[in-house]
Amino acid sequence: MRNTISAPTRAAPLRELAVGIEGMTCASCVTRVEKALRAIPGVSKASVNLGTESATVVADRNVGLGSIEQAVEKAGYSLARKELDLAIKGMSCASCVARVEKALLKVDGVISASVNLATESARVQVSPGVTPAALIQAVEAAGYDARLARSLQSDMPAAKSGQREAFTVALAAALSLPLMLPMLLEFFGIHAMLPGWLQWLLATPVQFWLGARFYRSGWKALKARTGNMDLLVALGTSAAYGLSVYQLLAAGGDGMPHLYFEASAVVITLVLLGKWLEGRAKRQTAAAIRALQVLRPESARVRRDGVDSDVPVDSVRVGDLVVIRPGERIPVDGTVIEGDSQVDESLITGESLPVAKHPGDKLTGGAINAEGLLIARTDAVGAETTLSRIIRLVESAQAAKAPIQHLVDKVAAVFVPVVLLIALVTFAGWWLYDGDTGQAIITAVAVLVIACPCALGLATPTAIMAGTGSGARYGILIKDAEALEVAHAVTTVVFDKTGTLTEGKPAVMDILPLTIERDRLLQIAYAIQAGSEHPLGRAVVEMAKGEGLAPLPAREIRALPGRGMAAIVDDLDIRLGSPRLMRELGIDLAPLAEKAQAAETAGHTVSWVASVGNAGQLLGMIVFGDRIKDSARAAVERLHAQGIATVLLTGDNRGSAEMVGRALGIDQVIAEVLPGIKAGKVAELKRDGQVVAMVGDGINDAPALAAADVGIAMATGTDVAMHTAGITLMRGNPALVADAIEISRRTYGKIRQNLFWAFIYNLVGIPLAAFGMLNPVLAGAAMAFSSVSVVSNALLLRRWKPAGNA
Repeated sequence: MRNTISAPTRAAPLRELAVGIEGMTCASCVTRVEKALRAIPGVSKASVNLGTESATVVADRNVGLGSIEQAVEKAGYSLARKELDLAIKGMSCASCVARVEKALLKVDGVISASVNLATESARVQVSPGVTPAALIQAVEAAGYDARLARSLQSDMPAAKSGQREAFTVALAAALSLPLMLPMLLEFFGIHAMLPGWLQWLLATPVQFWLGARFYRSGWKALKARTGNMDLLVALGTSAAYGLSVYQLLAAGGDGMPHLYFEASAVVITLVLLGKWLEGRAKRQTAAAIRALQVLRPESARVRRDGVDSDVPVDSVRVGDLVVIRPGERIPVDGTVIEGDSQVDESLITGESLPVAKHPGDKLTGGAINAEGLLIARTDAVGAETTLSRIIRLVESAQAAKAPIQHLVDKVAAVFVPVVLLIALVTFAGWWLYDGDTGQAIITAVAVLVIACPCALGLATPTAIMAGTGSGARYGILIKDAEALEVAHAVTTVVFDKTGTLTEGKPAVMDILPLTIERDRLLQIAYAIQAGSEHPLGRAVVEMAKGEGLAPLPAREIRALPGRGMAAIVDDLDIRLGSPRLMRELGIDLAPLAEKAQAAETAGHTVSWVASVGNAGQLLGMIVFGDRIKDSARAAVERLHAQGIATVLLTGDNRGSAEMVGRALGIDQVIAEVLPGIKAGKVAELKRDGQVVAMVGDGINDAPALAAADVGIAMATGTDVAMHTAGITLMRGNPALVADAIEISRRTYGKIRQNLFWAFIYNLVGIPLAAFGMLNPVLAGAAMAFSSVSVVSNALLLRRWKPAGNA
């Protein structure tokens, strides 16, 4: 039978490519680009985000940037490009040039690479997601040395682009204001009119120079046999402008005809104003990413051969010793090998209080060393640092598309053709109604101008960008838009116990002396365990140090495998260990047997301490357990206040689980569950109609995290758990679970508000324009306002703070 089973066909390996898209203006642009990308052979998934002007493509490895660029350009857009200069050392001939170029071109996201032997440099065009570290690594793998010559920058920095747009708006307003002046004077009973040729002179540069962007974008849309917002603006204003020119030329010198130059010029000015305001607001939604990016130091102080020298951070390698002075930002992820200090990690984890760091503790790049000098061994650099991974997580979430956006995409796909049809019907209706061609054209222009797919396209991504950015500031990393959208509907939160609600390490829960004082019993145990690496031993040492106790003199310390420890402490022959050891020594445990039984029923571990002199004597016992986190009860109470049920799901014994459940007020406790069965228990809760969030931190929690509607992982746990979960909490604080659900609810509320107003705006505005109740100028103002209002509403999420930080 075994030989009859055919081997499965191996699927082609997939990879994810992130590229920037330039030229998109509205939701219909998003649909067109997605359609073009999905048509590429080998592409399995494509998601385009108008807010970030980016696309994420999942495809097999045969699909390169060339085919993606060709598809995007065919759709009427272009890929965003950035230039990076590298200094290359070790090249000696043309074959070296060819080898370096070939190595660079193999890096995902590299569009082109040009290497110059004479200047020993390389200029690389990359998509925005490519890191300098990836390029340097590729060059080094080819056998050469490379370093970053200058920082990665866009061709048009955001600030400079905003200044250029502001100048364009100001110039358009200056040319359009004289055209509007006669209309304003009419309100005061003053009749004045600019000469027709002067109106023509003022309107022409606005129409064809300052408004050229609408023609370019509209023409690309026409070539792709589709439409977008810019096409509507170009058609509408061109109709008003063309009608005015025709009437002016037809009239000759016989009187002043009715002209509409002010409509075309002012509409373009208002749309440009809206675009400028919208761009400013969109840049603010990406503030979280920029705030994280500025945490990356540009240099590091590296100690090599006993000499400290400042080097570019891209030159630091794993294993290097890095010196961090007080007040400096930590340049890399590492482990402290010398020094003690307090470190401010607030911008990374959301933790407001400084964290003490000692030898052996981990450091996170981007945090600030507050007090002492630290020397750390580098554990991760470049794209592998915690900060880089956080940035990728936030960027991934902001670039992703929420499920609700698919409805918008379907509307956007037919929006522009429908609006064009409505405009034609409006023109025909008015022309047939009163035969006034001018009025018919102007009413149709109002329909074209009032329609705004921009608001629809921006409604969801701007809210997601603002929501994920706010969460990231407080240590809540949302990996994808779907997790953000689903989390708002969670009805049940399932907690793992160990490491999630508890500290995840043994602690001394109680000390019960029998024949000696409590502190002396702890000192005796401390003396025996002072050099132990056993978790229970470390718990004793930690407690004794915390209480300021000194260990008693001890000698002849030895382990008794499987039973405990033996030592001479302060001239007493001491044994510390299990009940089995005590029974072997003939020690009577009856005086504390009842308390020991109660402790073991609660899931705790008991260690006995006895003196074995002439007559064995029980000195007392020490109770160990996993301490409940200080914030755990508040976390459960906040979830209950939100109307969410809580469940404890653990593989620990029932006594321990029920004790934790009672202490925290958890609604349901499910104990003694094997890791493989946890996912099944989560599935049972889902079948009961619950929307389930699973919170865990270990490898054994990964299947349950994947089975839940929303997986929430503690960053203090394993990487497997974090990769499986849709939301990661950068601190091991369960109270952040309620905060994550709250920011999800706030964000989803903003998405619904934005979509409601975007749809209502078009449903109300288009009929009003079609029935002649809106002139083109008012329509243009309303269209600009709609996009700005949607983005501004999303920006209100930036004010959100977790309950603990409010």
